[in-house]
Amino acid sequence: MREVILLLADVVNVWHDVILKFTQMMGWNLTDKDLHFWVIGVLGIIGLIFVDILFHAIAKWSITAISFLFTFAMVLVFVFAVEIQQKITGSGNMEFADAVVSVLGFFLFAGIYFVFIGIIRVIKKYTANKKEDQDAA
Repeated sequence: MREVILLLADVVNVWHDVILKFTQMMGWNLTDKDLHFWVIGVLGIIGLIFVDILFHAIAKWSITAISFLFTFAMVLVFVFAVEIQQKITGSGNMEFADAVVSVLGFFLFAGIYFVFIGIIRVIKKYTANKKEDQDAA
C-alpha cells in the first residue's frame, strides 16, 4: 500500500509541477491557493457532470442532489490526498486553508452548473406551456 501511495504522490507531484510551470510561463503568477481553487474546481465540476449524467441514465427521476453529494465526497477525498501528497513530497504547504479554498472552487463551479441547469429547465417548461397554449387555441 505504501508503494501505491508513494506512486500516486509522485504522479500528483509531477502534475502539480507541470501546471505550476505552465501558469508561470503564461505569466499568470498564480499562488498555490489559486492553483488549488482552479484545478480542484475544474476537476470537481468534471466529476460532477460525469456522475450526474451517469445517475440520470440509470434513474428515471432526478437524482442531482445525490450526484452532488457523491461528487462532493470525491472532491473532499481528492483535496486531502493532495494535501497529504504535498506533505510527503515537500512540494507545497500542507494547509487546511488550501483544502477550504479547493472546496470553494468546487462549490463555485457546481453553483454555476446548477444555475445553468435551472435556466434550461425553466426554458423547457416555458416553451412546453407556450406550445400547450397554442394547441388549445
